[in-house]
Amino acid sequence: MATDAVRANDGARSSDGARLIEAAVPLTDSLTPPPRQSARRSKGPAGPILEGVKLDQPFFNDKNRAFWVLQSAGWTGYFILRSLSGIANSMGLMFLVHTLLLTATGYSLTLLMGSLYRRLITMRSIYTATLSLATVILASGAFSFIETWSNATFVRPDARPAGIEYLGAILLDFALLAAWSALYYGINYYLLLEEEIEQREAMASQASSAQLAMLRYQLNPHFLFNTLNSISTLVLLRQTERANAMLARLSSFLRYTLVNEPTAMVTLAQEVETLKLYLEIEKMRFEDRLRPHFRIDAETIGARLPSLLLQPLMENAIKYAVTPSEDGADIWLTASHEGSSVRIEVADSGVGANAVHSAMESTGVGLANIRDRLAQAYGAGVGFTSRANDKGGFSVIIEIPYDTDMRDRP
Repeated sequence: MATDAVRANDGARSSDGARLIEAAVPLTDSLTPPPRQSARRSKGPAGPILEGVKLDQPFFNDKNRAFWVLQSAGWTGYFILRSLSGIANSMGLMFLVHTLLLTATGYSLTLLMGSLYRRLITMRSIYTATLSLATVILASGAFSFIETWSNATFVRPDARPAGIEYLGAILLDFALLAAWSALYYGINYYLLLEEEIEQREAMASQASSAQLAMLRYQLNPHFLFNTLNSISTLVLLRQTERANAMLARLSSFLRYTLVNEPTAMVTLAQEVETLKLYLEIEKMRFEDRLRPHFRIDAETIGARLPSLLLQPLMENAIKYAVTPSEDGADIWLTASHEGSSVRIEVADSGVGANAVHSAMESTGVGLANIRDRLAQAYGAGVGFTSRANDKGGFSVIIEIPYDTDMRDRP
């Protein structure tokens, strides 16, 4: 009588827990996870203007536009500074003509240099450095020749340079063009490095997603074998109604696993709904021997976790607690919000120390799969412990970050 009272009390608490989940988050017929919310960026009143001049996107997204903006801004600054220097030193208005000619010369020379550098940057570093240095020296000589001629023509008409005197400005021109080259290579190498980092991150993300998908797909054949074997047994026993009911529940469960991406993050409420489908299938096998109980805090139902993370734990509990016992076992799923984490525990009443030891030493895909999926989703620091509990059975405790972000993670 006392045992029946305890079971009735636990059954009432289980029903209350289920009603709590269903009241907080309506569980619809469709098991498709909620669509990802598209990020909306408020541009404000200046948005149309910024969009019109293409300033609403990262500067180096369009490399060609970025080059022309920097090229024009740099040489415009050069013209302004040299013009102000000439005016401050009373060089006269003709100095502006001289400065304009030098600016046009530098602008044109650097365009030619940039065209050459686009080819040199793909070569081996020794060739790039050597050929770039030779290019700067030749361009500096040409720049110095034009500057000396322009100075003698517009600024000092009485000057008569000859021979080596045309290289009189080569040091300053070399410094200017070398600085331009260093800036050009610096920006382009930075962009190449950034692109390589993005590619590596994309490859790492793809590898992580592939690993998560592989771990998820390990569950389906493992679960299907047991379920189909039970259906086959029911058919042989001519229990067609029960076999049809199990097939219907299996199709609902598989619909969820097929619709939901293997790397998706789902809410705890959705995960519990999926567990209910799974347990309905198992109840067809074990009937009253399987007694599940849900104790889910209302504030944890929106927490997100990898899909089908808890199903192997339930399967593990059924395998080592329910199957060996004629009376079956109780299985509890509890979830509580503790600080910045969600603590989830799957515990069973067990059938003694031997079953607990067997569960701890299990070499199946269950516990190892959970550890690997948690490590892939949250890193190595996530909490995962397994131990004997005070109910005489086995408990697995998971502590994951309390994350309610609606965006899926890889």
